[in-house]
Order: sequence, then structure tokens, then C-alpha cells
Amino acid sequence: MRWDNLADNTTQAGPGALFAADAVTTRTFDTPEFRGITFHEIRARSIVNRVPGASRMPFEWTVNPYRGCTHACVYCFARKTHSYLDLDTGLGFDSQIVVKTNAGELLARHLASPRWHGAHIAMGTNVDCYQRAEGRYRLMPGIISALRDHANPFSVLTKGTLILRDLELLKQAAEVTEVGISVSVGFTDRELWRTVEPGTPSPERRLDVVRTLADHGIGCGVLMAPVIPFLGDRPDQLRDTVRAVAEAGAQSVTPLVLHLRPGAREWFMAWLAEHHPDLVRRYERLYADGAYAPTWYQRRVTRRVHELAAEYGIGPARRGEARRLPPPGTPTPVPVRDDPGPTQLTLL
Repeated sequence: MRWDNLADNTTQAGPGALFAADAVTTRTFDTPEFRGITFHEIRARSIVNRVPGASRMPFEWTVNPYRGCTHACVYCFARKTHSYLDLDTGLGFDSQIVVKTNAGELLARHLASPRWHGAHIAMGTNVDCYQRAEGRYRLMPGIISALRDHANPFSVLTKGTLILRDLELLKQAAEVTEVGISVSVGFTDRELWRTVEPGTPSPERRLDVVRTLADHGIGCGVLMAPVIPFLGDRPDQLRDTVRAVAEAGAQSVTPLVLHLRPGAREWFMAWLAEHHPDLVRRYERLYADGAYAPTWYQRRVTRRVHELAAEYGIGPARRGEARRLPPPGTPTPVPVRDDPGPTQLTLL
């Protein structure tokens, strides 16, 4: 593996390194849930990342305690990030997991800095912070505790049911700041789920998470992502998914059509050629202009999902006022509000 872009080759990491090269420990575990997976444990030098200005994401700061994801979604846009380590963006992304073991303490230190002014932090936007590895490494309790202790607004996007382990921490955080939870459920078709999201909990189990959070007073939205052209976009599929989302008690549903960035595109198209060769040419035409489906297609899907949401009584997302704990003697800063358009990913 090449760590050159991320690590310094001395025991004292240089200013551009994210960790020292001698701080990497590689482990494997001979248990059924982790068989075939390699974990690279690192002590990171930073944990809060600024989103590039050109990004379409409606937030500016993220925390990602892991790189790589055992959910193994064939369409995952984050696959490209593994190439920065000279790791394979296909099977390597699914089975070579980088773990930032000191994520909680790093975040606590960052939030305590006088230079940090309590901006919203999004999690689960690159790889899932509640993937299977979290069951062993338990990084999220420390992360949520730090955010709670500093009353820093945050959001979590996940396909993982493990988030319910941290329910009490989430409730505590919601008492002092704005907490946004979104669960990703692009479809309820079980056959499609088994082939494109083989390492994830079933859509039904994810919707149980929405239901449980709602029962405990934590509002939860559903990111209906991805809507997969020609495989998950039939009118009956869209209706079944929105109906299930409504029955689970979701506050909102936001559709997001599949996008195929470099790294993910090659892996997805190889999968498509194997499982649905008749669709390859249609995809080449639909995505001929880049990573995103044509605007007309996105708008058609979005309009239909919004119509179904209105039919089933799912209202728009409700945003509360974020409460922060400012340094003594200073005024409380006014929280920045994001207002993404109907086809944008929203985490609140």
C-alpha cells in the first residue's frame, strides 16, 4: 500500500501529513462478520474536513472516521478516494478499511479551539460511519459525545442500524443543539438490494431505524438514494418505497438519482455488464455527458417522488434552531442555514 500522500515517512509527521507512517497498525479478525476484511488502524492528525467549494453538498464541514466501507454498494461515489492510497477502488474499497482510532479525542480538541465557531458538521457523507467496523471500533460514541459537550450542530447519514446503539447519546445531543438524522433507502426491492448493496442491512431494517428514532422523539428523514435508472425507477417501485417511508414515520423524503463519478463508474458499469448487459448501452447514453443523469431525468424522478410524498402525507423537513455554547462573555453566533434545492442531498 502507498501512504505517501497521507503519511510522513518519519516518526514525526510533516506539516502536510495526516498521520505518521509508523502509526499504522494492520489487523485482520477471524470472525464471520469480518472475514476477508483488513483494517488499517491509524492515529490521524486531523479529523474535521472542509468540503471543496465546487461540491454540490449543502454543508461545509465533515467528519469521516473511516475510509473504505464494508457495505460494498456497487455505486458508491467514494470509491475513488481509495485510489489515493493505491488501493483498489473495487474489492479493495469493500475490504481494506482505514480506521482513525483517535477520531473522538481529535474532534474534542478541535471543537474546543477558540478558532472553531460551531459550524454544522456532517457525517456519513463519504463512507458510512455506522458500517460493520463501527461495531468493533466504537468511534461514534466519542464523536457524538464531543459534539454534545460543545453543543455543536451535526447530522448523520447512514444505512446502518448500529446508530440505535447510540440512541441515548443522540437524545442528549438533541437537547442542546440541532441534530439531523437521515437514513438512506433508495428502494425497497429486495432483489435489487441484495445485488447492489450486499453488505448493508435490508431496507426494512433501515426503515425500522426511522421508526425507532421517531418513537424516541428524534425526527428522521429518508434520503431516497440512489434512484437507479431502469432498475429502481418504475412507477410502482417509487410508490412502494415512498409508501414504506411514510409508514415508518419519516419527516421527509428526498430523492437523489444515481451519479457515477470516476472510480464508481467503472465498478458499476462492470457490474452492470455482468448482471444486466442489456442496459449497458442505455447507461452509456444516459450518462454520456458526465457523472450525473440529465436534468430532465432528475426532475422527472424528483417531481414524481414529491407527488407521492404529498399523497402519503410526508411533510417537508423541519429545522430547529441550533443551540451552541459560546465562550464566556461572547454573543451566541447565528447558525448558518442551508437551503438545498429539490434534487440536492439534504441531511436535516
